[in-house]
Amino acid sequence: MQLGINLGYWGAGMDADNLAVAQEADRLGYAVCWAAEAYGSDAATVLTWVAAQTERIDVGSAIFQIPARQPAMTAMTAATLDSLSGGRFRLGLGVSGPQVSEGWYGVKFDKPLSRTREYVEIVRKAMSRERLSHDGEHWTLPLPGGPGKPIKLTVHPEREHIPLYIAAIGPKNLEQTGEIADGALLIFPSAAHIEDTAIQYLRAGREKAGKTLEGFDVCPTLPLAVGDDKDVAKLADTFRPYTALYVGGMGSRKQNFYNQLAQRMGYEKEAAEIQDKYLSGDKNGAAAAIPHDLIDQTTLLGSVDRIADRMRAYAAAGVTTLTLAPAGFTLDERIASLRAGTDALERAGLA
Repeated sequence: MQLGINLGYWGAGMDADNLAVAQEADRLGYAVCWAAEAYGSDAATVLTWVAAQTERIDVGSAIFQIPARQPAMTAMTAATLDSLSGGRFRLGLGVSGPQVSEGWYGVKFDKPLSRTREYVEIVRKAMSRERLSHDGEHWTLPLPGGPGKPIKLTVHPEREHIPLYIAAIGPKNLEQTGEIADGALLIFPSAAHIEDTAIQYLRAGREKAGKTLEGFDVCPTLPLAVGDDKDVAKLADTFRPYTALYVGGMGSRKQNFYNQLAQRMGYEKEAAEIQDKYLSGDKNGAAAAIPHDLIDQTTLLGSVDRIADRMRAYAAAGVTTLTLAPAGFTLDERIASLRAGTDALERAGLA
């Protein structure tokens, strides 16, 4: 199992620290550095900045939002980043959510599965440098009856095949991801539940495509907080606002994929309470309503030995790249967490 680092969103007052974290992860041998985007910093610019100042670590979008870019533009960006980084780019895609898609981009949040499938088809065709044509439900290239003609990408990516990941949560999206992608970006994964909530659907999608999970990258992100095992409850409290935001506040009441995931993990009543409180404006109450076990199962908390035990469980469950989001209010704390991650991987016998 490999390790990754997730820088999250740029521009939260930690820009210089994020670069230092990426550089330390590069030095420590982390496999990939991911950057996110929502409605602030864009991931492409951040990844260019990081790639220019690192040497070996891959850089990946987690995610490029599908409603933000035409698929041909995404192919151009991916090919350029792969070329500039010397073949170190990983393309992660996702549909975002209804609030961002419709409120920020003005793109209707409908038919996300068919939209994603078409998007991936166009991106792959463009990155392969075929002449680009597509006749689908969501995109038609070239437009009929006009001056457009099939053209091909002029930039040569460093590699013939740029790894393509999809951020997936729901069963249908996970199955399609297994069918059409090279990897899955997961969030809130529990080692005890990941087979039932994710991997069984990815496996079904691979089988539909005549493939197995061999070579497919199962890549969840887990927050990490290192400390004494007797302080695990206190460490878990650090992530209450984070968990409340996703389980309670992401998407709409009817379309919150993270809330639905918590329900599938057995927290139906608690997930409903968290969402009710969050959407009513009681964010502190939503955070307080989160069961400790839900946080503990979906984060890495405690001593290096405890974290190593959890890493073994994730590897045994089928995780191939474990992406860490280290907690810390200072750069020194985040660097210490990065180093603890590599120590735990070695102690687990997985390095």
